[in-house]
Amino acid sequence: MADKERIGIVGIGRMGLSMAKHLLKHGYPVVACDHNPKQCEAARAAGAAIAATPAEVGKAARFVIIGVGYDDEVLAVMTGDDGLLATMQPGSVVAISSTCAPEFAKQMDETARQKGVDIFDAPICRGAKAADDGTLLGLVGAKPDVFARGQPIYATFCSDIAHLGPVGAGQVGKAMNNYLLWVNGIALIEAGRLCEANDMDLLKLREALLMSSGASDALKSWDNVTFTWALKDMQIVMKMADKAGLSLPIAGAIKELVKDGRRIKASNAPEWTGKKAR
Repeated sequence: MADKERIGIVGIGRMGLSMAKHLLKHGYPVVACDHNPKQCEAARAAGAAIAATPAEVGKAARFVIIGVGYDDEVLAVMTGDDGLLATMQPGSVVAISSTCAPEFAKQMDETARQKGVDIFDAPICRGAKAADDGTLLGLVGAKPDVFARGQPIYATFCSDIAHLGPVGAGQVGKAMNNYLLWVNGIALIEAGRLCEANDMDLLKLREALLMSSGASDALKSWDNVTFTWALKDMQIVMKMADKAGLSLPIAGAIKELVKDGRRIKASNAPEWTGKKAR
């Protein structure tokens, strides 16, 4: 079997480290970069080479995954003085697995194409446990040939990969996925409080709802719904709505409600699974 190409990862936090481990397990050499020395050591222990800057990653790999948190961080990784585009060769691919605004992903595509580099717009879903298990869902926006190149790489840590269209489509899909997640998350807080006020056994009700039209992934995985990134997600949704000139009152309400969602979930959330908030 031919040697597999080296894969770069910039951002080896909770998700990126798991992705790196799966890539290594499947025989891909990995070179990684992160500002956190502890995460770098964890990646090194797993078998990855460590680079000091994104530019060093870009010099060493022709397919690089970005897993940082925010648009401005992606921009710095891509275009900063020590950014990927300073060193990546024409014909290379940058995979953006950060959750970004769709328009931002398109802007990064325009910038990258000036260097002969393609974007694989690939935010991921299902959370940390799925990252550990290698069962993430990849929502991809890319040209067909770029998708074909990236698919086997992402298949090392994604059990499902959906090609939704050109660059930007992956981020639209992720925004809609997260919007619906937080709709359900807020509803479960409110429904749970109402049930508790009526002396309902939430464990018994949860078992019934998971067999009914009230089922949701948020209810199924309630312990993992932390609201950590909920405000960022809803800000992206509302930015999309403003650009399109659409009135989305439910989305607007959810954007406000998730501000308290993280605090409530961490302190006095309804005990749908019988476990106290951690």
